[in-house]
Amino acid sequence: MSQYLSIPLISWAIVAIIMILIWLWALKIKNNGIVDIFWSTNFLVIAIIIWLLADGFSERKNLVCALAALWSIRLGIYLSIRVGSHLDVEEGRYKKLREEWNKTKFFFFFQMQAFSNVMLSIPFFIIALNTSPEITTIEYIGAVLWFLCIIGEGVSDWQLQHFKKQAENKGKVCQYGLWNYSRHPNYFFQFSIWISVLIFALPSPYGWLAVICPISIGYLIFKVTGIPMTEEQAIRSKGEAYKKYQKTTSVFVPWFKKK
Repeated sequence: MSQYLSIPLISWAIVAIIMILIWLWALKIKNNGIVDIFWSTNFLVIAIIIWLLADGFSERKNLVCALAALWSIRLGIYLSIRVGSHLDVEEGRYKKLREEWNKTKFFFFFQMQAFSNVMLSIPFFIIALNTSPEITTIEYIGAVLWFLCIIGEGVSDWQLQHFKKQAENKGKVCQYGLWNYSRHPNYFFQFSIWISVLIFALPSPYGWLAVICPISIGYLIFKVTGIPMTEEQAIRSKGEAYKKYQKTTSVFVPWFKKK
Protein backbone atom coordinates (compact mmCIF):
# COMPACT_ATOMS: atom_id res chain seq x y z
CA MET A 1 0.00 0.00 0.00
CA SER A 2 1.30 3.48 -0.88
CA GLN A 3 2.56 5.53 2.05
CA TYR A 4 0.33 8.35 0.80
CA LEU A 5 -2.56 6.15 1.95
CA SER A 6 -1.14 3.92 4.70
CA ILE A 7 0.35 6.67 6.92
CA PRO A 8 -2.87 8.77 6.97
CA LEU A 9 -4.95 5.64 7.72
CA ILE A 10 -2.65 4.60 10.58
CA SER A 11 -2.76 8.17 11.92
CA TRP A 12 -6.55 8.27 11.69
CA ALA A 13 -6.94 4.96 13.54
CA ILE A 14 -4.69 6.09 16.39
CA VAL A 15 -6.19 9.56 16.90
CA ALA A 16 -9.72 8.11 16.61
CA ILE A 17 -8.94 5.73 19.48
CA ILE A 18 -7.51 8.63 21.47
CA MET A 19 -10.69 10.62 20.95
CA ILE A 20 -12.89 7.71 22.06
CA LEU A 21 -10.96 7.60 25.33
CA ILE A 22 -11.23 11.38 25.72
CA TRP A 23 -14.99 11.25 25.03
CA LEU A 24 -15.38 8.70 27.81
CA TRP A 25 -13.37 10.93 30.14
CA ALA A 26 -15.50 13.95 29.15
CA LEU A 27 -18.63 11.99 30.07
CA LYS A 28 -17.17 11.21 33.48
CA ILE A 29 -16.11 14.76 34.35
CA LYS A 30 -18.99 16.47 32.48
CA ASN A 31 -16.65 18.76 30.56
CA ASN A 32 -16.47 18.47 26.78
CA GLY A 33 -13.99 21.32 26.62
CA ILE A 34 -11.12 18.86 27.04
CA VAL A 35 -11.56 17.92 23.37
CA ASP A 36 -9.69 21.13 22.49
CA ILE A 37 -6.59 19.99 24.39
CA PHE A 38 -6.39 16.65 22.64
CA TRP A 39 -7.31 18.02 19.23
CA SER A 40 -4.13 20.09 19.45
CA THR A 41 -1.89 17.35 20.90
CA ASN A 42 -3.08 14.84 18.28
CA PHE A 43 -0.94 16.73 15.78
CA LEU A 44 2.10 15.82 17.86
CA VAL A 45 1.02 12.17 17.68
CA ILE A 46 0.67 12.43 13.89
CA ALA A 47 4.03 14.21 13.57
CA ILE A 48 5.69 11.33 15.43
CA ILE A 49 3.97 8.76 13.19
CA ILE A 50 5.11 10.63 10.09
CA TRP A 51 8.67 10.94 11.40
CA LEU A 52 8.80 7.19 12.09
CA LEU A 53 7.16 5.95 8.88
CA ALA A 54 7.60 8.46 6.04
CA ASP A 55 10.48 7.79 3.66
CA GLY A 56 10.90 11.25 2.09
CA PHE A 57 14.06 13.39 2.16
CA SER A 58 15.13 13.29 5.82
CA GLU A 59 15.99 16.98 6.23
CA ARG A 60 12.62 18.07 4.84
CA LYS A 61 10.81 15.45 6.92
CA ASN A 62 12.63 16.52 10.08
CA LEU A 63 11.78 20.18 9.41
CA VAL A 64 8.05 19.67 8.85
CA CYS A 65 7.73 17.27 11.80
CA ALA A 66 9.63 19.65 14.09
CA LEU A 67 7.41 22.60 13.16
CA ALA A 68 4.22 20.53 13.48
CA ALA A 69 5.38 19.21 16.86
CA LEU A 70 6.37 22.69 18.08
CA TRP A 71 3.01 24.15 17.13
CA SER A 72 1.13 21.20 18.66
CA ILE A 73 3.07 21.31 21.93
CA ARG A 74 2.73 25.09 22.26
CA LEU A 75 -1.01 25.02 21.66
CA GLY A 76 -1.49 21.89 23.76
CA ILE A 77 0.27 23.42 26.78
CA TYR A 78 -1.74 26.63 26.47
CA LEU A 79 -5.06 24.77 26.26
CA SER A 80 -4.08 22.40 29.08
CA ILE A 81 -3.51 25.40 31.33
CA ARG A 82 -6.66 27.20 30.18
CA VAL A 83 -9.05 24.24 30.28
CA GLY A 84 -7.25 22.12 32.87
CA SER A 85 -7.30 24.90 35.46
CA HIS A 86 -11.08 24.52 35.79
CA LEU A 87 -12.06 21.01 34.75
CA ASP A 88 -15.11 21.26 37.00
CA VAL A 89 -16.43 24.25 35.02
CA GLU A 90 -17.28 23.75 31.34
CA GLU A 91 -16.63 26.63 28.94
CA GLY A 92 -19.64 28.64 27.80
CA ARG A 93 -19.68 27.47 24.19
CA TYR A 94 -19.69 23.82 25.25
CA LYS A 95 -22.40 24.50 27.83
CA LYS A 96 -24.46 25.91 25.00
CA LEU A 97 -23.87 22.79 22.89
CA ARG A 98 -24.78 20.58 25.85
CA GLU A 99 -28.25 22.16 25.82
CA GLU A 100 -28.73 21.01 22.22
CA TRP A 101 -26.69 17.79 21.91
CA ASN A 102 -26.90 14.37 23.54
CA LYS A 103 -23.99 11.98 24.29
CA THR A 104 -24.13 10.40 20.82
CA LYS A 105 -23.79 13.75 19.06
CA PHE A 106 -20.80 14.58 21.22
CA PHE A 107 -19.26 11.20 20.36
CA PHE A 108 -19.47 12.00 16.65
CA PHE A 109 -18.22 15.52 17.35
CA PHE A 110 -15.12 14.08 19.02
CA GLN A 111 -14.61 11.71 16.10
CA MET A 112 -14.95 14.57 13.64
CA GLN A 113 -12.17 16.30 15.56
CA ALA A 114 -9.99 13.20 15.00
CA PHE A 115 -10.88 13.21 11.31
CA SER A 116 -10.03 16.92 11.08
CA ASN A 117 -6.63 16.15 12.64
CA VAL A 118 -5.87 13.82 9.73
CA MET A 119 -7.33 16.07 7.05
CA LEU A 120 -5.35 19.06 8.30
CA SER A 121 -2.23 16.89 8.38
CA ILE A 122 -2.45 16.25 4.62
CA PRO A 123 0.31 18.82 3.95
CA PHE A 124 2.53 17.17 6.56
CA PHE A 125 2.15 13.79 4.83
CA ILE A 126 2.81 15.33 1.42
CA ILE A 127 5.90 17.27 2.55
CA ALA A 128 7.41 14.36 4.50
CA LEU A 129 6.98 11.97 1.56
CA ASN A 130 8.70 14.29 -0.91
CA THR A 131 11.94 12.52 -1.90
CA SER A 132 13.52 15.50 -3.69
CA PRO A 133 17.01 15.91 -2.14
CA GLU A 134 16.88 19.70 -2.10
CA ILE A 135 14.72 22.05 0.00
CA THR A 136 13.59 24.94 -2.20
CA THR A 137 13.46 28.65 -1.36
CA ILE A 138 9.65 28.53 -1.33
CA GLU A 139 9.74 25.73 1.24
CA TYR A 140 12.10 27.72 3.46
CA ILE A 141 9.84 30.78 3.16
CA GLY A 142 6.84 28.67 4.21
CA ALA A 143 8.78 27.20 7.13
CA VAL A 144 9.97 30.61 8.38
CA LEU A 145 6.46 32.11 8.12
CA TRP A 146 5.07 29.06 9.94
CA PHE A 147 7.56 29.56 12.78
CA LEU A 148 6.79 33.29 13.03
CA CYS A 149 3.04 32.61 13.10
CA ILE A 150 3.51 30.08 15.92
CA ILE A 151 5.23 32.88 17.88
CA GLY A 152 2.44 35.34 17.01
CA GLU A 153 -0.26 32.91 18.10
CA GLY A 154 1.64 32.24 21.32
CA VAL A 155 2.06 35.95 22.09
CA SER A 156 -1.65 36.67 21.53
CA ASP A 157 -2.68 33.74 23.76
CA TRP A 158 -0.24 34.85 26.48
CA GLN A 159 -1.47 38.46 26.37
CA LEU A 160 -5.08 37.35 26.79
CA GLN A 161 -4.24 35.08 29.74
CA HIS A 162 -2.09 37.80 31.34
CA PHE A 163 -5.01 40.25 31.04
CA LYS A 164 -7.48 37.80 32.57
CA LYS A 165 -5.23 37.08 35.54
CA GLN A 166 -5.37 40.69 36.73
CA ALA A 167 -8.20 41.03 39.25
CA GLU A 168 -8.95 44.61 38.20
CA ASN A 169 -9.74 43.40 34.66
CA LYS A 170 -12.60 41.12 35.70
CA GLY A 171 -15.57 41.73 33.42
CA LYS A 172 -13.57 44.00 31.13
CA VAL A 173 -12.77 43.52 27.44
CA CYS A 174 -9.13 42.68 26.69
CA GLN A 175 -7.53 45.42 24.60
CA TYR A 176 -4.00 44.58 25.66
CA GLY A 177 -1.18 44.23 23.13
CA LEU A 178 -2.31 42.59 19.89
CA TRP A 179 -5.89 42.59 21.19
CA ASN A 180 -5.93 46.36 20.81
CA TYR A 181 -5.61 45.93 17.05
CA SER A 182 -7.67 42.77 16.43
CA ARG A 183 -10.59 41.17 18.25
CA HIS A 184 -9.14 37.76 17.37
CA PRO A 185 -5.36 37.95 16.83
CA ASN A 186 -5.04 34.30 17.89
CA TYR A 187 -7.37 33.24 15.07
CA PHE A 188 -5.50 35.50 12.64
CA PHE A 189 -2.19 33.76 13.39
CA GLN A 190 -3.85 30.34 13.44
CA PHE A 191 -5.19 30.93 9.93
CA SER A 192 -1.83 32.35 8.85
CA ILE A 193 -0.11 29.17 10.07
CA TRP A 194 -2.11 27.15 7.54
CA ILE A 195 -1.32 29.62 4.76
CA SER A 196 2.36 29.10 5.65
CA VAL A 197 1.92 25.33 5.57
CA LEU A 198 0.35 25.63 2.12
CA ILE A 199 3.36 27.62 0.90
CA PHE A 200 5.70 24.99 2.37
CA ALA A 201 3.79 22.17 0.65
CA LEU A 202 3.40 23.69 -2.82
CA PRO A 203 6.75 22.48 -4.30
CA SER A 204 6.00 18.86 -3.26
CA PRO A 205 4.08 16.39 -5.44
CA TYR A 206 0.35 16.90 -4.80
CA GLY A 207 1.26 19.96 -2.69
CA TRP A 208 -1.73 21.87 -4.07
CA LEU A 209 -3.95 19.59 -1.96
CA ALA A 210 -2.75 21.56 1.08
CA VAL A 211 -5.19 24.31 0.06
CA ILE A 212 -7.83 22.30 1.93
CA CYS A 213 -6.28 23.47 5.21
CA PRO A 214 -6.71 27.26 5.03
CA ILE A 215 -10.10 26.78 3.39
CA SER A 216 -11.43 24.47 6.12
CA ILE A 217 -9.81 26.39 8.99
CA GLY A 218 -11.11 29.65 7.55
CA TYR A 219 -14.62 28.19 7.35
CA LEU A 220 -14.47 27.06 10.97
CA ILE A 221 -13.07 30.37 12.18
CA PHE A 222 -15.51 32.60 10.32
CA LYS A 223 -18.66 30.47 10.18
CA VAL A 224 -18.74 27.79 12.89
CA THR A 225 -16.88 27.42 16.20
CA GLY A 226 -14.47 30.35 15.93
CA ILE A 227 -15.46 33.99 15.75
CA PRO A 228 -19.29 33.58 15.78
CA MET A 229 -19.46 31.47 18.95
CA THR A 230 -16.67 33.41 20.68
CA GLU A 231 -18.34 36.75 20.05
CA GLU A 232 -21.77 35.49 21.06
CA GLN A 233 -20.30 34.36 24.38
CA ALA A 234 -18.42 37.66 24.79
CA ILE A 235 -21.62 39.68 24.27
CA ARG A 236 -23.45 37.48 26.78
CA SER A 237 -20.74 38.01 29.40
CA LYS A 238 -19.60 41.61 28.69
CA GLY A 239 -22.62 43.20 27.01
CA GLU A 240 -22.29 46.78 25.77
CA ALA A 241 -18.55 46.95 26.50
CA TYR A 242 -17.93 44.24 23.93
CA LYS A 243 -20.32 45.81 21.42
CA LYS A 244 -18.29 49.02 21.67
CA TYR A 245 -15.11 46.98 21.15
CA GLN A 246 -16.67 45.48 18.02
CA LYS A 247 -17.31 48.95 16.59
CA THR A 248 -13.75 50.20 17.10
CA THR A 249 -11.55 47.13 16.54
CA SER A 250 -10.77 45.04 13.47
CA VAL A 251 -12.44 41.65 13.65
CA PHE A 252 -9.49 39.66 12.28
CA VAL A 253 -6.45 41.30 10.67
CA PRO A 254 -4.55 43.45 13.23
CA TRP A 255 -5.13 47.08 12.27
CA PHE A 256 -5.47 50.54 13.77
CA LYS A 257 -8.53 51.47 15.82
CA LYS A 258 -11.55 53.00 14.11
CA LYS A 259 -12.47 56.47 15.36
